[in-house]
Amino acid sequence: METLSKSEVRDDRYSRLRLIPWWDQARIKACRVLVIGAGALGNEILKNLALLGFQRVVVIDLDRIELSNLARSVLFRKEDVGEQKSVAAARAYRSLADGAFVQPITAHVVHDCGLGIFEWADVILAGLDNREARLWINRAAWKVGRPWIDGAIEGINGVARVFLPGKAPCYECTLGEVDWAILERRMSCNLLAHRSDAEGKVPTTPTISSIIAGIQVQEAVKLLHGLPTLASRGYIFEGLNHTSYTVDYTENPECMSHYTIPELVRLPETSAAWTVEQLWLRAQHDLGSAEVALEFSRDVIWRLVCPRCGAIEERFAAVGSVLYEEGACSCDGQQRVVETIHGYVGSEAWGSRKLTELGLPLLDIYVARSLDREIGYLPEGDRAAVLGVVAAEGSLTA
Repeated sequence: METLSKSEVRDDRYSRLRLIPWWDQARIKACRVLVIGAGALGNEILKNLALLGFQRVVVIDLDRIELSNLARSVLFRKEDVGEQKSVAAARAYRSLADGAFVQPITAHVVHDCGLGIFEWADVILAGLDNREARLWINRAAWKVGRPWIDGAIEGINGVARVFLPGKAPCYECTLGEVDWAILERRMSCNLLAHRSDAEGKVPTTPTISSIIAGIQVQEAVKLLHGLPTLASRGYIFEGLNHTSYTVDYTENPECMSHYTIPELVRLPETSAAWTVEQLWLRAQHDLGSAEVALEFSRDVIWRLVCPRCGAIEERFAAVGSVLYEEGACSCDGQQRVVETIHGYVGSEAWGSRKLTELGLPLLDIYVARSLDREIGYLPEGDRAAVLGVVAAEGSLTA
């Protein structure tokens, strides 16, 4: 643990924090944090991280700032309206924390973010308003062995919870029948996404954002210092009567999230340098087997086929990223059948496509499986393009 003389403590920006006996400011400075969501909760999460001295942050958000955000988002100003939330939040973070490396990513976390972004982080904090994104974060975090801290708010109530990699129960274990029904309504029967105009419209106040985000960041600090956390539990805050309590979650033995990539190979090239077949052949060599399946991080829409006229459109896009309205055939208006792909076994006609031509994001992980071994491949040549100013920073877990 870092130690300073009395004069150094007195003059240091974080001197009051250093008075806490177990506090390690150097560890906080070195920690790499992924913040997903830059709305009301995300603003408070980022503010707290900046004040505590976290210096290496990636912030992901898809949306632009609206006027109504200004009543709930401490980092945004009137002149920011219309700008991407991730960009404005990163700029505000840097103004609070001199010398911080903050990379904004404007993207849909489910469809547009590779698993390598999650693997980069030491801890993941999420301030989101939908189950689909939480489920994806949970599965991604388990795959790459990273802890994540979830927060949810509505009205003047909220919940914060911590999920550790490899330790059930996880977020998916907490989902009930109502949750799954809501998730299924997001997709049509042919795997095309329904447009949702209600996302991001959850009624909240800045006060409940402060409370829940404060708990989330405090849990992250405790996690970094090896202190007890809300692991696999939830902290519930009920604002009407100011009551709070914790709940214990139960493991679901059939949960689909409980998978961690056992071995990761970091490829120095970019995704554009590899075709699907080339990576599959590399996996055959590494696994010492001809029977190898190369699996993608998410399902991909290969093509749309019209059952009436037979017209075929190759699409190569992540499942969920294509809207239902796009499913109609341009020739006769018939709703087309969606054909998906999940991986490559050497016989598919599209093996000559570059990894960048599959509809999968940069800095993603491709898992190769033989009968007795699994390897994940991460094209790290994409790091600079995706992670920008934080790409070269060291990790606590590296």
